[in-house]
Amino acid sequence: MTQLTLADLCELVVDCKNRTPPEAFPGEEIAGFSIGTPNIIDGRIRLSDAKPVSRETFDTWTARAVPQAGDIVLTREAPVGRVGRIEEGMRICLGQRTMLLRPKEQRTDSRFLHYFLLSPTVQDMLHSQASGSTVAHLRVAQVRDLRIPAVPELAEQRRIGAVLGALDDKIAVNERTSTTYEKLLQCRYAELGLADEPSAERAVPVTDLLTFNPKVAKPSADEPVYVDMAALQTDRASIPAWTRRAPKSGPRFMNGDTLLARITPCLENGKTGYVDFMEDGEIGLGSTEFIVMRSLPGVPGELSYFLARDSRFRAHAIRNMAGTSGRQRVSAADAANYEVNRPDADALAAFGREASAAFAHMKSLQAESRTLTTLRATLLPQLISGRLRVKNAEKVVEDAT
Repeated sequence: MTQLTLADLCELVVDCKNRTPPEAFPGEEIAGFSIGTPNIIDGRIRLSDAKPVSRETFDTWTARAVPQAGDIVLTREAPVGRVGRIEEGMRICLGQRTMLLRPKEQRTDSRFLHYFLLSPTVQDMLHSQASGSTVAHLRVAQVRDLRIPAVPELAEQRRIGAVLGALDDKIAVNERTSTTYEKLLQCRYAELGLADEPSAERAVPVTDLLTFNPKVAKPSADEPVYVDMAALQTDRASIPAWTRRAPKSGPRFMNGDTLLARITPCLENGKTGYVDFMEDGEIGLGSTEFIVMRSLPGVPGELSYFLARDSRFRAHAIRNMAGTSGRQRVSAADAANYEVNRPDADALAAFGREASAAFAHMKSLQAESRTLTTLRATLLPQLISGRLRVKNAEKVVEDAT
């Protein structure tokens, strides 16, 4: 075991250009995606919110180094210390406030370095080095010269990386399964005709199927569930994280409701979520920038989510935004002023049966992923510090996956 600096473990330590890569224009060739601090969550790089970039932008922003599979992205400001690992098939360039670390293959395992940087000890070291009167930040030299705890030999690193990586791999499988369910149900939704321009014979107000911002009693809990804007995803129904806090203002919701972001740029980006994680009868609170959508009795609860994802409906909501530039919002009343084709009753019921079964499985997968994330957080510091033997951790992970 030898104490090193972070640079000793890395072939490259490269800063970003400290400018935001411009988003590709419609019709331009997409060469990759720009990654900033919002795209690195829970130790993983998420491309769902990443902005596409053109070939010219990609080549300019990767002139110092082209990110490749196994490289690590570290945020050095707003906030300090987020860490993500580039997976196979990812084509990315660095956005603002990020750095690229390329592990030395002969000195350190890529997965181990990823988890090592996420460990509480190294996170504390990174934050202790950060400075700034307004926003804490790290300088490149501070990251490169960071004196790190002793690391095990390469073979042991690989075993640790494999154990913790197995948990992330299972989480990724769960996400892919849920995404497949949603894509299939999007097709079933389209077959109902709700995404089509309504015909004169079949047109009905959307309020024949849904209600917007339904009246809900005040939550009885001292600290009810609270969902903020950051919790909503742009490409999935699940709401993976929430908090509890003393009740304040904000829309109230229950299981079976859909939360739709109503403010720019969150509405345009697609932030939407389906509530299914609370106890029956429990009431939660959300950001004041949400619209709550709920299916009427007799209409499948999941329909509200797929209508909120409907590109025609979203275009309607965006057209009806009002307010100053950069702070535009759509009201619930304007969003509800929308017509759809009346769906066939039997087809709607069939959609409901399929959606209910799929969402129940998606809920169980999301619960499993939360458990695996917690387990990874528990095992990580023990493995990195050597307090837990890899053999024992392998048994724990095997039982969990």
